[in-house]
Parts: sequence; C-alpha cells; structure tokens
Amino acid sequence: MSLYDEDTFVVLETNQPEQFLTAAELLEKLKAVLAREHEDLPRDVHNLSTVEAQAKHLIDTYCELDVGPGKFLQWYAVRLEK
Repeated sequence: MSLYDEDTFVVLETNQPEQFLTAAELLEKLKAVLAREHEDLPRDVHNLSTVEAQAKHLIDTYCELDVGPGKFLQWYAVRLEK
C-alpha cells in the first residue's frame, strides 16, 4: 500500500486553475506529460525504463517537473478532512 493511497494532490500548472487530483489521476497526468516531454528529466527518473515507473518515481520523490521554458507543473500531497 502506497503512502499516498488516501491522499489527494493539489496540482499547479501554467495558466491553469489549481486542481485537486487523486494519486491515480496525478499518475495519469504525469504519464501523459512524460510521453511528450523527455528533455531535462532528473537523471534518476530518466534511467527508469517505463513512463509508468518514471511517473510513480516523480510522485514519490519530487514535487515538480520541468515542462519547458516559462512553464511549470507542481504537485503537493494534501489531506482533505472527511
């Protein structure tokens, strides 16, 4: 069981309102971004063989991804009160 199974992430992206995504939704979003953007990945992420592994590693160890000049993609785990 992942540390983030119960968590929600707030996602901040260039020219977009903040979004609240589940861990699964964030994983899909990162996989889509990684499928398009391959430059400037951190070395430990770049060395992973699949986009899914790269996306999971990003969620577990980072909170942002370089998506190009003047653009940003950041995510932070948040706990929503039930």
